[in-house]
Amino acid sequence: MGRYSYKLGLRKSSKTGRLLRILSYNIQVGIPYSRYRHYLTRSWKHVLPFTGRQENLDSIARFIPYFDIVGLQEVDAGSLRSNYINQAQYLARQAGFPYWYAQTNRNLGRLAQHSLGLLSTVQPTRILERKLPGRIPGRGALLSEFSLGDGSLLIGIIHLALGRKARSQQLDYLSHLISHYEHAILLGDFNCRIDSREFQFLLETTNLCSPEQEIHTYPSWRPRHALDHILVTPELIVERTRVFQAEYSDHLPIAMDIRLPAEVQFTTDFWGDSRLDFTRESLANIF
Repeated sequence: MGRYSYKLGLRKSSKTGRLLRILSYNIQVGIPYSRYRHYLTRSWKHVLPFTGRQENLDSIARFIPYFDIVGLQEVDAGSLRSNYINQAQYLARQAGFPYWYAQTNRNLGRLAQHSLGLLSTVQPTRILERKLPGRIPGRGALLSEFSLGDGSLLIGIIHLALGRKARSQQLDYLSHLISHYEHAILLGDFNCRIDSREFQFLLETTNLCSPEQEIHTYPSWRPRHALDHILVTPELIVERTRVFQAEYSDHLPIAMDIRLPAEVQFTTDFWGDSRLDFTRESLANIF
C-alpha cells in the first residue's frame, strides 16, 4: 500500500474546518484484471455483458461508502455490455450516496456509453460538462461546483487521452477553467506521470499543488506507473493520501483526506468527520 504527501506550501491555521474524504477510481466498466494477458483474453468484456460484472461492482460499492466524494472514470452509463445499467447510479444506490451524476463523453448507442461519474454526500450547486480537445473526440471533464459560504469549491473529474499532444491540449484547456476558482480539486486518470512535460505545464499555469513523489496506481496487480492523481489548491490542507489494494479494475483507487480552512464551509449539510473511520484497519475486511 503506497502513499505520498503534497508539498506543503499550504496555509497553516490554528483553526481547522471540515474533513473532506475524496476518492478517484478508474473502474474499467467493472472489469477486474490481474495479468497483462487479460487485455487480450478479457477484451470481449468491454463489448459484451458477463456474469461477474455486477459482483465486481458490488465489491466496489462496499468500499466506497468510506468517502464523501467519489470521482469515477471508465463508467458505462447504460448499454449492452453493462446490461443497460447506469453504473454510476448503481454504485450510488448500493453505497448510499444521495447525489450522483454521469457524463457520457463517447456515446456508441447500445454498444457502449463511455462516461465519467460523480458520487457525493453533499449536493452540488452546479454541474458543468465540458468536452476536452483532441484529434479523437470522446474525452471530457465533469466539473462540480459546491457552495462554500461566499465562495465555491470546484471538483473536476477527468480521464485524459493516451497521446501526449492531446493531453497537452486538454491540460491547457483545463488550466484556463481552473484559474477562475480559488478553491479547486482536480482528480482522475491523467494517463501521465508527474514529471511529464504536460503535467508540469498544468502546475506552472494554475495554483494546483505539486505532489512530492509519485504514487503508483497502474497496473493494479503490479503497480509501476503513477497515472492517477488528486491535485488541490493551496488553501486546502492535505492530511493524508494513499492508494488501496482494491483490485477490482486495472487501476488502483487513490484517496485523499482534505481539511477545509475554518472560514470555508459547505452551506448545505455535510457528513464530514462523521464518516466512517478512514484507516487501514477499518478497511482491512473489504479486501
